[in-house]
Amino acid sequence: MRSDAWRPLKAAHESRVDAWTAPHLDRASRREKHPVEDFLFGYYTNRPSRLRRWSPGAGVVLEDWDGEQPWNDPVPDRLGWVVDLLRRTSGRAPAFGCFGLHEWAMVYRSGTRHDVPLRLGEEGTAAVVEAQALTCTHHDAFRFFAPAARTLNRLQPSREDQLELEQPGCLHANMDLYKWAYKLSPWIRAELVADCFDLARRIRELDMRASPYDLSSLGYPAVPIETPEGRSAYSCAQRAFADEARALRERLLVAATPLVRTG
Repeated sequence: MRSDAWRPLKAAHESRVDAWTAPHLDRASRREKHPVEDFLFGYYTNRPSRLRRWSPGAGVVLEDWDGEQPWNDPVPDRLGWVVDLLRRTSGRAPAFGCFGLHEWAMVYRSGTRHDVPLRLGEEGTAAVVEAQALTCTHHDAFRFFAPAARTLNRLQPSREDQLELEQPGCLHANMDLYKWAYKLSPWIRAELVADCFDLARRIRELDMRASPYDLSSLGYPAVPIETPEGRSAYSCAQRAFADEARALRERLLVAATPLVRTG
C-alpha cells in the first residue's frame, strides 16, 4: 500500500480512538471513575495505546513504514475456538427476552457494584428481579450475579457450555465482539477493531441506562425496564444492536478464518 494511501488511514484511526481514550486517561490521571465510559477499559484487557495502534491487517505491505513492526505479535491462542464461537453464534436465532435484568441480578439483595444510587432502592430493585424471569445466556454476565439471584436464572451458563449457549441477541455477546477483535489485532484491520469498540461502548450505555442505577446526574436518562414502555424501548434498541453485531461478526469471521489455517 502506498504511503499516501495508508498515512491518512492511520491518522483517521488514531483521531477516532483518541476521542474515546483521552477522556478516560484524563479521569485516570485524577483517579476518577465513570461507571459507563470507563467500563470497557477496565473489564477488557486491551490498553488504550494498543487500541490506538493502527494496522492494515495481514498480507498488506506498507510503503515507507517506519513504525513498530506489528507482525511480531503472535496469532492468538485458541483462535480456532474463537472462530467456532463466532460461527455458532452467528448461526443461531437471537433471543430478546432478557430486558437487561443481568444488571439487576448483580445487585439483588447484595449491595451495589458502583458508587451510584439505585433508582428504586434495594427493596424495589429486588421486587423487579423477583417479578421477572431471568433468562441470561452469557457466562461472563452470569458469573457476576449476586449469589441469591443465581438460582433464579433459567440457565446456569458456564465457560464449558459457552459454545452451546451464546446467542446473537445478547448484549454481552455483542459487546464481546470487541474482545475477539482486539485479540486478533494486528492481524485484522484496526478499523474493524475500532468499529467493534464503538458498538461495545454504545451497548454499555444502553446496559447502564436499563440498569437499576440512577445515572441521571451523569446525563443518562433511564430505560425503565420495570415498565412495559421501558421493556419495549429496550427490546427495540437490543434488536438494532443485534443487527449491527451480525454484520461485525461476519466481518470478523472473514478476517479470522484464514488465520486459523496460517496460525
